[in-house]
Amino acid sequence: MKKWLIRGVFLVLAALVIAFVVFRTPDTDPTEMRAKYGTAPSQFVLLGDSQLFHVRDEGPEDAPAIVLLHGSNSDLRTWDEWAYGLKDTYRVVRFDQVGHGLTGPDPDDDYSRASFTEDIRALTHKLGLRRFVLGGNSMGGKHALAFAAAFPEKVEGLVLVDASGPPDLRSEEDQDGGNLGFTIARTPIVNSLAEQITPRSLIERSLMQSVSNKAVVTDEMIDRYWELLRYPGNRRATMKRFSTGYDPLVEGEIADIAAPTLIMWGSEDRLIPLAAGEWLDRTMPNSTLVVYEGIGHLPQKEAPEATLTDLKKWLINLEFTT
Repeated sequence: MKKWLIRGVFLVLAALVIAFVVFRTPDTDPTEMRAKYGTAPSQFVLLGDSQLFHVRDEGPEDAPAIVLLHGSNSDLRTWDEWAYGLKDTYRVVRFDQVGHGLTGPDPDDDYSRASFTEDIRALTHKLGLRRFVLGGNSMGGKHALAFAAAFPEKVEGLVLVDASGPPDLRSEEDQDGGNLGFTIARTPIVNSLAEQITPRSLIERSLMQSVSNKAVVTDEMIDRYWELLRYPGNRRATMKRFSTGYDPLVEGEIADIAAPTLIMWGSEDRLIPLAAGEWLDRTMPNSTLVVYEGIGHLPQKEAPEATLTDLKKWLINLEFTT
């Protein structure tokens, strides 16, 4: 009996090892990823001793500046349509935040809100930006709010696109919006396996669950998310970020942000519901809320023409500091 038990355990372990080898998805090659996603107009900007940030800085250098922050597990390419539509008139700066895209993991393994905020300050200072409009989608929206609260003198205006940062207003049954990718990232043990086993189908399903306009989820988009998530260190960074839990700003911090703020929200966002955008609009003293019917978590991708039109109208009314 004991021999059969030992043999059974051995067979189970062997099966697990074989399954790991078969289904393991290794890291991507950094050189190949830079050749594919880091060509012109990309540049790499060094902060500190070792952190190279993947940056795109387009438009006239002396034009009013707009800095755009992507969401969790995304990258600077999420703003392609906006950058193309704005760069003739504005200086458009976007970058891969630490733990994302071609920037890769933080050398100090620090994914706190304060660290992300300091990255924005240091990078914009290095690029010579004194004041600018700061926009962010999802996680990037929270970082934009945090930066505006910490450095109000640098912010001409805020653009919050389905932003995190306010209290979690999701219903109990709608936690994670049914998004498999976010659920896995928050599940102990399973998330450790996800550092080594990350099938492309998981990325496709997660993206499909994030948007209402499914047509935007192309093969090219799925490949980019999948390959850049597997950029060395990014998967571990993702699990580290999610292990800390949700970290909203204090209501008073948000209420004290006086900068003109454009809040843009998809009516069908299940990750961060419209109620969060409405809460921001009630709480912030100088805000405008625009809602996009039939749109999910990525309005800048799902409705690029409509969102860009509304953004341009709002920007015209801003009095940029010269």
